[in-house]
Amino acid sequence: MDFAIPQELVDYLGELDRFIDEKIKPLQAKDDNERFFDHRREWARTDFENDGLPRHEWEALLAQARKLADEAGHYRFAWPKEMGGQDGSHLWMAVIREHLAAKGLGLFNDLQNEHSIVGNNPFILLFKEFATPEQYARDSEAIVNGTMRTAFGLTEPNHGSDATFMETRAVREEKDGKPGWRINGEKMWTTGMHVVSHVMVFARTSGKDGDAAGITCFIVPRDQITIDEWLWTFNMPTDHPRISIRDQWVPEDAYWGEIDKGLGIGQSFVHQNRIRQAASSLGAAVYCIEESVKYARMRKPFGKALADNQAIQWPLVELATQAEMLRLLIRKTAWQMDNMEHKQIEKELSDKVSMCNYWANRLVCEAADRAMQVHGGMGYSRHKAFEHIYRHHRRYRITEGAEEIQMRKVAAFLFGYLGPRRKEFQAYEEEWAAGRAAGKNDRELGM
Repeated sequence: MDFAIPQELVDYLGELDRFIDEKIKPLQAKDDNERFFDHRREWARTDFENDGLPRHEWEALLAQARKLADEAGHYRFAWPKEMGGQDGSHLWMAVIREHLAAKGLGLFNDLQNEHSIVGNNPFILLFKEFATPEQYARDSEAIVNGTMRTAFGLTEPNHGSDATFMETRAVREEKDGKPGWRINGEKMWTTGMHVVSHVMVFARTSGKDGDAAGITCFIVPRDQITIDEWLWTFNMPTDHPRISIRDQWVPEDAYWGEIDKGLGIGQSFVHQNRIRQAASSLGAAVYCIEESVKYARMRKPFGKALADNQAIQWPLVELATQAEMLRLLIRKTAWQMDNMEHKQIEKELSDKVSMCNYWANRLVCEAADRAMQVHGGMGYSRHKAFEHIYRHHRRYRITEGAEEIQMRKVAAFLFGYLGPRRKEFQAYEEEWAAGRAAGKNDRELGM
């Protein structure tokens, strides 16, 4: 077994570092753009008089950085080659995202809105894997050139983690002699609605509540969506509204994937996002740990370094140990994803992805909280990045699947209700039932 990072990846991390030093840091230092990253960041980024939306200047700066990264060949790293990318693997993306997040706050990688010089863009792979040839021919160029930007409409006001109970409905209906669908429903936390052209609206088209089948992913133009309320959050600015689709008609072919099989698209999205976001949370946790270690060595109250005290050492030792173990699990899981047919990940590896994600999100919150404590009053202030990291990453213990839901997924795989062990436990139960019928006791059955 070889746990070393491939030399090509080591070289690429160095290339990214040089690009940041030569192109991104000068842009961040220009025209007081530092205001978006120092203690003024929340106020500089947020238009509090305009529903708390991101300020135009902030999003324009992010667009400049993405343009520089795209011109340098970094931004589309994870995209398929036929869509202008480099077919970047899950493993490489995990290492890259940890590397960037471990640098702290900066224009090179701002996780509050998934901005990075190496783009995440899970919609790209999602579209490539699930679009039919006709859908690919119709929409791929618009997706690649950015004229088609989609928001993700899965969560509902009354249904968060229980997506199979969604109330949004789509029924077949002709309009002006053309076949199509009439859609009605509401969605929550539909991120990016102020800049998108379309929304991926998941709606039930057949079956009953609780059925995984019978849900379809419709592509609904933005102008057919009503924004009911912009939801202000723990970490501002906000671009997460509650929306409604009220009696809207779309043509017959206004969907991605297959009719009644849209939930697989949602699962594809969360698995890509969960492993990459876990790597970013790990990186941010490492940043908090390392900053705390450095501060504890330099800070000398009562005439000796803070680092001399075991009360300071031991909590950081535990966090550093967890980070080391988590890193191995994330990279192993990412490598397994790379060596598995994309649509099999949900069936065979979903538990490991959930392990990585829920533990990483918990770890970064604990690391940020500990960093505040080690740094004292300055750690609590906005002059350090820790409060921002905490407020941002705290949401990931809820979004992308609450940690309780992800633990339930792990439990389902562990106890054989889902996943590869299902047949094993079914066989065991049949063997146990047959033994009982034959009069065997618990000891004879190995209980």
